[in-house]
Amino acid sequence: MSIRKPTLAVVGATGTVGTVMLSILSQRSDVWGEIRLLASARSAGKVLKVRGEDVVVQELTAEAFDGVDVAMFDVPDEIAAQWAPIAVSRGAIAVDNSGAFRMDPEVPLVVPEVNPAQVRNRPKGIISNPNCTTLTMIDALGTLHAGWGLKELVVSSYQAASGAGKSGVDRLYDEIAVISGNREVGQHAGDVRAAVSDKLGEESPFPAPLALNVVPWAGSLKDGGWSSEELKVRNESRKILGIPDLRVSATCVRVPVITTHSLAVHAVFERPLTAEAARQALIEAPSVVVLDDPAEGEWPTPADVVGSDPTFVGRIRQALDFPNTIDLFVCGDNLRKGAALNTAQICELLAKELTKP
Repeated sequence: MSIRKPTLAVVGATGTVGTVMLSILSQRSDVWGEIRLLASARSAGKVLKVRGEDVVVQELTAEAFDGVDVAMFDVPDEIAAQWAPIAVSRGAIAVDNSGAFRMDPEVPLVVPEVNPAQVRNRPKGIISNPNCTTLTMIDALGTLHAGWGLKELVVSSYQAASGAGKSGVDRLYDEIAVISGNREVGQHAGDVRAAVSDKLGEESPFPAPLALNVVPWAGSLKDGGWSSEELKVRNESRKILGIPDLRVSATCVRVPVITTHSLAVHAVFERPLTAEAARQALIEAPSVVVLDDPAEGEWPTPADVVGSDPTFVGRIRQALDFPNTIDLFVCGDNLRKGAALNTAQICELLAKELTKP
């Protein structure tokens, strides 16, 4: 008996995350029939390789969704907000990687390892993918919440330049090129800023130089001095874990890393737990890798885990002065699990639901 595999459309196939998505689709189990690549008119006609085959990029139009079962969106918020409902109106289920629908109460925010059943709860025909910072930690926290009941969370993020897109990556590389070899830079207030500004100008996706520096800001300004990235950590964690009153405080920091976000997590639970019990639960979690041997200098770092799919966890400790509290350090590739991979996994759940004999 032949099986009809569903048709997938990748919207934003030529972008940074879209490029990673095509690689992931080529590496994972082939659950799709046709894979249709869609992008803006200026990118239409380009030829990209997916599953070992050359595929011509089509222009994003309403008609391009005809016959599509699942449409994944790797595009800016305003484009997703416009086109995801159009895809749904043409018969597709939309899976959106932007922030356009994340906090819509009628749109599920899904992490397949944490709340997979929510993929069927889609009254608008849209499923949302969380922010990359939230995704970096949520597999580990979902595992610990299932065992001990999470009630408070304090997080400091160390976010890579690629979280700001290609312009962020290019700016960091350019700044490094400007100051490389000059061992006088970085020893006096303002000299890094002056050096990069003289060569590159002031226009940058970051509010301060990133090379030889950390910048305590990611996102846009919101009420009370909070950044949009910090509020996403709070609001999205509550929604994914199903804890509407979860107490969260986040500080998001941009660091001179190309790709892979890291987070220092201080998690308070309802029930007593030990570091050993938490470590064992994380070891047994299917999408988590534990690297935690400080005596041997073993813990996750961005440079060691970039390009990998799992969540990497180390520095697992029971807080000395806070009961029922675990401190840990988490790393995850923000372009893979933090964006493209989680979207692909959501779509695979839908493919299983939609595949027909």
